[in-house]
Amino acid sequence: MAEFQPFVPPDQHPPEFTVRALLLGSVFGIIFGAVTVYVGLRAGLTVAASIPISVLSISILRAFGRASILENNIVQTTGNAGQSIASGVIFTLPALVFLGFDLEYSRIFMLALIGGWLGVLFMIPLRRQLIVKEHGVLPYPEGTACADVLIAGERGGSLASRVFLGLGLGGVYTFFQNANLFRAWPSSPEFRPDFGPQHVLKGASINADATSEYLGVGYIIGSKVAGVIFAGGVFSWLVVMPLIYFFGKELPHPVYPGQIPIAQMGPSDLWASYIKPMGAGAVAAAGLITLLKTMPTIWSALAVGLKNMKPGAEKVEAKPIRTENDLPMTVVIIGSLLIVACMFLFLEFKPVPGAFVGWAANLSASLLVVVFGFLFVTVSSRIVGLVGSSASPVSGMTIATLMATTAVFLVQGWTAPAFGALAITIGGVVCIAASNSGDTSQDLKTGYIIGATPRAQQIALMIGVVVSTLVIGVTLNLMNTGLQEFHAAAQAWDINAAHAGVSVQANIKHLPPQIRVVADDKTTTSHQASEYVVLNAIGSTELQDGKYLYSPTTGKIEVHWIQGIGSAAAPAPQARLMATVINGILSRKLPWGLVLLGVSLVIAVELLGIRSLTFAVGAYLPIGTTLPIFVGGVVRWIVDRAAARAGNADAESEISSGSLFASGLIAAGGIAGLIGVALKAVEATYMENRDILNFPQGTILDHMWVSVLGFAMLAYALYYFARKPLKK
Repeated sequence: MAEFQPFVPPDQHPPEFTVRALLLGSVFGIIFGAVTVYVGLRAGLTVAASIPISVLSISILRAFGRASILENNIVQTTGNAGQSIASGVIFTLPALVFLGFDLEYSRIFMLALIGGWLGVLFMIPLRRQLIVKEHGVLPYPEGTACADVLIAGERGGSLASRVFLGLGLGGVYTFFQNANLFRAWPSSPEFRPDFGPQHVLKGASINADATSEYLGVGYIIGSKVAGVIFAGGVFSWLVVMPLIYFFGKELPHPVYPGQIPIAQMGPSDLWASYIKPMGAGAVAAAGLITLLKTMPTIWSALAVGLKNMKPGAEKVEAKPIRTENDLPMTVVIIGSLLIVACMFLFLEFKPVPGAFVGWAANLSASLLVVVFGFLFVTVSSRIVGLVGSSASPVSGMTIATLMATTAVFLVQGWTAPAFGALAITIGGVVCIAASNSGDTSQDLKTGYIIGATPRAQQIALMIGVVVSTLVIGVTLNLMNTGLQEFHAAAQAWDINAAHAGVSVQANIKHLPPQIRVVADDKTTTSHQASEYVVLNAIGSTELQDGKYLYSPTTGKIEVHWIQGIGSAAAPAPQARLMATVINGILSRKLPWGLVLLGVSLVIAVELLGIRSLTFAVGAYLPIGTTLPIFVGGVVRWIVDRAAARAGNADAESEISSGSLFASGLIAAGGIAGLIGVALKAVEATYMENRDILNFPQGTILDHMWVSVLGFAMLAYALYYFARKPLKK
C-alpha cells in the first residue's frame, strides 16, 4: 500500500496557528457550546459541530482575505471543543438538580475544565497509534467528512450560503413559534385520544414540540435512527401509558411512584411517574449492553495504549516533520499530575455540602478520575474511529464508573444524598473526558488528512476547552431558571414530623422573589417567595422527586416548583438516568418493577436486531421531542429516495445541501431558543413575570392547525433546499 500523502505536504508551511483563527474558533466554541447544551437537554441528542463550523469559517475568513485550509482547520478544532465538552456536561452534571443540589457555576466550570483537558492530554500519546498507524483501519467518519469539507472549500464552491439560509429561515420561524418569544401560534400542538364510552387510548397523547432544531436533528441522523427513536416514543406514549390508565383507572389509591390516583392523571403525569423509571432502566440496560458488546475493542485499545506508553516503545525522530510534531510526553505527565492536584484541591476546599470524606478519600477520588479517564479515553477514541461519535457508548462507560464509585460509597456507609453528588462529580469528569476525546480524535483525523500540525491542533483544543467552559455553566443555569414553572398544589403537610426522603432546604438559589403560580385552569396568581419554606424530595413515598413550597400560614404544600432541567421542556434524559442509578444504589429505593420492565424491553429489542440504546432513549423522551425528529428523518428519507432515482449520490453525504441547511436550522433553533430562555429569566427576576414579546392570545394564528401548517412549511423548505444542488 502506498504511503499516505496529506493534502498539504509536510514541507509546506502555510498560515495555520493564527490569532484570527483562534479568535473565530473561540467564538464558535462559545456559540456551539451553548447551542449543544440547549438542544441536548431538550432532545437528549447532540450533533457534531465540526462541519458547520468549517463551512462558516471558510466563508467568514474568505471575507477578510485569503485563508489557508490549515487556518480553517484550527477554527473548527477550537470551536468543536465547545460542542464536545457540552455533550459530556449535559449527560451528567444536571443530575445534581435531580439529586437536590444547586448547579454551582464554579463546580461546573472546574469539572468541565478538568475533564476536557484530560480528554486532550491522553489523546496526545494515542494519536500516532490510532490516527497514523491505523489510518486504513479506523476511518473516523466525522473527521474524514470534515476534511472533505475543508478540501472542497479550498478548491472553491459555495457551501456556507446554505448554512446561512437555514440559520436565517430557522431563526425567523423560531421567533414566531417559541413559547418564550413571540408565540404567534401554539408551540406544541397536541391531540389526546379518548374514543367511545370505553375511553379507548385515554392516557395517550400525540404532540410535537415543533421546533426547527428537532427537524434539523432528525434530518442529520437519518430516517433509520429517527424511526427507531420515534418507535420508542410510540411504545411509551401510545401503548404503555394507555395500558397504565386502562388497568389503573378504577384504583382509588395512588400506585407508587405516583402520588395521586391514576384516574386523575394526565399524560404528562403518567410520563413523569411511570415512564421515566421504565425509561431509565431501559437506557441503563442498553448502555451496559453496548459497553459489553465493545469489550473486545476495549481490551485491545487498552493493551495497545499501554504498550504505546512504555518508554522506548517507539523511536521518535529528534526533529519530527511538521505533520508529526506532537506536544511532548512531558506535557502529558506534568499535565496529568496537575489535574490530580487540581481535582484534589477542589474536592478538599470546595466539597459537596454534607459529603466531608477527608483528604485521603479526596486524593483517592482524584486518582480514580485519572485512571478511569485514561481507560475510557482510550476506549472512546477507538470506538468513534470505527462507528463515529454518535454511536460511542459514553453513557455506558459513565454508568460503569458511577456503579463502581457508589458501590464503594455503599460499603463505606456513605449513603446520604450528598455522596450521590460526590459520585456524579467523579463520573462527570470521566464522561466529559471520554466525550471530548472522541471529538478530539475526529479533529486530529481531519488534521492528518489535510496535513495539519498536531502540536498546533492540540494547543487549539486546550484553548477551546477553556473558552467553552466559560459559557456552559451559564447556559445550564439559564435554562434551569428560564424554563422553571410554579404549579399550584394543595397537600396537607406536618413539617415537624419525620418524612423519609423529604428535607427542608435552607440555602436556596434560583428562586425569584416574586413567583407566578399556575393553577389547573391555567389562571395565574403572584406570590412572594418569602411566604414559603422550600422542601426537597428525593426517593420519598409521599411526594414526587423535586422541590415544593410549603406555607407555614396554611400548614400545606401550596406550590410544586418544577425546575427547568428535568421538566418536559428540558428532560435531560441521560442526566436523569445517572441520578436514578446513583440514588437507587445509595438509597436502595427504586421502583424496581418499572426499572426491570425497561430492562426486559431492551432485551426484546436487542433480540430483534435493533440498536437498543436508540430505542431506549426514544422510550424515555417525551413524544413531543421524538415526533418532530421523526419528521426530519422522513424528509431525509424522501430526499434520499429522490436522489437515488436521479443518480445523485451527493445528497446522502455529510456535506450535502440538505445536511448544511439542517445544520443551520439546528443552530437557529438553539440560538433563538436561548434568547427566549434569557428573556424569561429576566422577566422572572426583574419584571415580575410580565411577558415581553408574546403576541395577544385569541388571534387567528392562535390555533393548533396553524402550528402544524407552519412546521409543515418549514419541513418543505428543508426538502426544497436539500434537493437544490450546491453551486460549484
